[in-house]
Amino acid sequence: MTNPFPEEANRSLIDSIATVCAAPTVKAADNLKKAGVGDSRIHVTGNTAIDALLFTKSLISDSSDSSNPELRKIFSNPDAPIVTITGHRRESFGEDFENICFAIQKLASEHRSYQFVYPVHLNPNVREPAHQILGGIENVHLLPPLNYTDFVQLLSNSYLVLTDSGGIQEEAPSLDLPVLVMRKNTERPEGIDAGCAMLVGVSESSIVDGVEELISDQGLNARMASAKKPYGDGHAAEKILRLL
Repeated sequence: MTNPFPEEANRSLIDSIATVCAAPTVKAADNLKKAGVGDSRIHVTGNTAIDALLFTKSLISDSSDSSNPELRKIFSNPDAPIVTITGHRRESFGEDFENICFAIQKLASEHRSYQFVYPVHLNPNVREPAHQILGGIENVHLLPPLNYTDFVQLLSNSYLVLTDSGGIQEEAPSLDLPVLVMRKNTERPEGIDAGCAMLVGVSESSIVDGVEELISDQGLNARMASAKKPYGDGHAAEKILRLL
């Protein structure tokens, strides 16, 4: 079987020869040590992606006013909480991804006052079942892929996030958003450990149960939103610059 993540070999090679290894988290630093990287070369800085996220958010002067007409329409109803969804991982293609879509379908049916917003990946393994199962549901918005500024604005207006994306597992908590991870496991365990993310798997029932719990338990939602942010404070690039 072909290795689906060949870039990992490049990452390991770079780690072995780099003078400075800027680890995004303490756990990442521990993994570098286990891989044989010397302590003196490892520095925990946070993730530069969080720098980009917070910088982009600072450029949005009005969180509810968007140049994107579809988002503007969604934001025009502030009394309808937004659940933002992303799903595109190849290991979920087929039955697991269909289960994800059926879960969203059920949630949208049971929570008519909520808006389920899904910028759909263009891969036909994602696009076709998403539109087949979720198309035509009044409170499900299947959008084309968004540019980064629009997506940050969508996150900033959301109540919670359903995702299988590694990057969004980092970004959403930094915007005080609870994250439900629709995967069987995650390479971002720091969010789970910190309590700002919850692993709900890929079965229809487990996804539905996770969202129902966050909707019904305001205390849990608040605790997840206010949990410690493990991926950085928005100053990673400055720390790396000082190191260099």
